Amino acid sequence: MVWFALGTYYDASEKKSALVLDDNVYDLVEAYRVIHPKGSGDTTWITGGTDEIMRDWNNVESEVQALAEAVAKWEDTEILAPLADGGKKLAAPIQPERIFGAAANYVEHANEMGTVLTTKAESNPYVFLKADSSTIGPGDTVCLPKQSKMVDWEIELAVIIGRQCRHVDTESALDYVAGYSVINDITARDLNVRADYPFKFDWFQGKSFDTFAPLGPWIVPASCINDPQALSLVLSINDEVMQDSSTDEMIYTVREQIAYLSSILTLRPGDVLATGTPTGVGMARGIFLKPGDMITASIENIGTLSNPVAAQT
Repeated sequence: MVWFALGTYYDASEKKSALVLDDNVYDLVEAYRVIHPKGSGDTTWITGGTDEIMRDWNNVESEVQALAEAVAKWEDTEILAPLADGGKKLAAPIQPERIFGAAANYVEHANEMGTVLTTKAESNPYVFLKADSSTIGPGDTVCLPKQSKMVDWEIELAVIIGRQCRHVDTESALDYVAGYSVINDITARDLNVRADYPFKFDWFQGKSFDTFAPLGPWIVPASCINDPQALSLVLSINDEVMQDSSTDEMIYTVREQIAYLSSILTLRPGDVLATGTPTGVGMARGIFLKPGDMITASIENIGTLSNPVAAQT
């Protein structure tokens, strides 16, 4: 099976779908037209954008897989060539309606934050919602809000739901995954807590500013990832490695997170799960993001997501 990914790119101001093979980015619609010059059945799925493809993944997965396999064998690069830069830039692969974040899902990260966890047998995942409007794409700028002095980074494996599900068991949970991406759960640590209310935490405020959810560079279908619990994660600030771990260190696996969430609500195609971050965040080191920084987050077999940092204007 060929490795491939789906993404979104800007052509001028217009968003278009992309097919990625060996880091070469092709226009998805153009690739389809070259491979199927006379059309082939119902092609409405190909023109609806990557968001719609993800939300209809259960019905179109085989079509997308077949297209990727055909493009991988295509040799006439004069007819079908990768996109040139010329004003074309990757965007967030999808615009999720809901982002579910897992807190303290790596033991060493919990330890560095001073979080005392009960045993796994005595607890459930701790999940929060992150605003969909915080989503940005590769190369987009993370803006530091004026009211925070402690903005931090958190590399996480992003899971994109591909089939609606409710009350899913852990054994079958991965059957509902469309694919995987990289997400950076940017967090204003000093705004995660409140002194003006009796409630200790305010994670909505600390995690939902505009630009606080870089996502990308694309989505790798689940069929191309042998095991989501065996992927290395590395995050660097200005080429200095800060986080270097593996998804096998998760307390609650991707399967368990899906099962837990689906016991509460119906997960919908296009939902994104940010599955927790490993040790190495800035809070534990007493250092935080500043204007001019470059954040580079990479996950094995998926790709690299880079974002510059600037002060809010």
